[in-house]
Amino acid sequence: MAEHRPARRDDLVGLPVDVAPKLLGGILRTEVGGEEVAVRLTEVEAYHGLGTGVVADPGSHARMGPTARNATMWGEPGHLYVYLSHGIHSCVNVVCGPEGIAGGILLRGGEVVKGMDAAHHRRPAARTPRDLARGPGRLGDAVGLRHPIHDGIDAVTGEPRAGAVALLELRTEPLDAIATGPRVGVAGHAGTAAFPWRFWVPGDPTVSAFRWGRGAAEL
Repeated sequence: MAEHRPARRDDLVGLPVDVAPKLLGGILRTEVGGEEVAVRLTEVEAYHGLGTGVVADPGSHARMGPTARNATMWGEPGHLYVYLSHGIHSCVNVVCGPEGIAGGILLRGGEVVKGMDAAHHRRPAARTPRDLARGPGRLGDAVGLRHPIHDGIDAVTGEPRAGAVALLELRTEPLDAIATGPRVGVAGHAGTAAFPWRFWVPGDPTVSAFRWGRGAAEL
């Protein structure tokens, strides 16, 4: 079994594209409404904000600068940016980079390793255990974090927010085998091989299926 340790702020101050692979094999633990769930992370995507790094990221929520929606991305690393996708799904990102420099790592997929009953209760449509947190919306549901009340929750200190606690753990030894490629479903240039900012554990059944974003496959 892999050994883990609590994530520290200084683990997360680098650019998201550099930090993202280090999250693979790590664990996000939550307690919401008295129910504990832990997910081993198997798939993540990096997103940079305006002025972050040397390559502009047109696929980022923070590509145009700070807004009310993306404010958490510009804050202290280790907090979780929880946003609403398609008006339904709460998706979870780990904030990275120095405070004032926007960046986030979308948690795209994982394996529920604790709290299976709670995850099933939150994801009743899941046909198999692998589907409980396979995809960012499902992962958000499984761990019980919701937009907007849990946006900004601190996964380093575990300080409660709106009845929830979140804690991020990293592997003491990073994974050796990591795959990388274009991000899933991101439109245009940002979804092409020019941004191989999706990272996953090769062969893991909880990794979501790849699909091109609108217009990305033609570029």
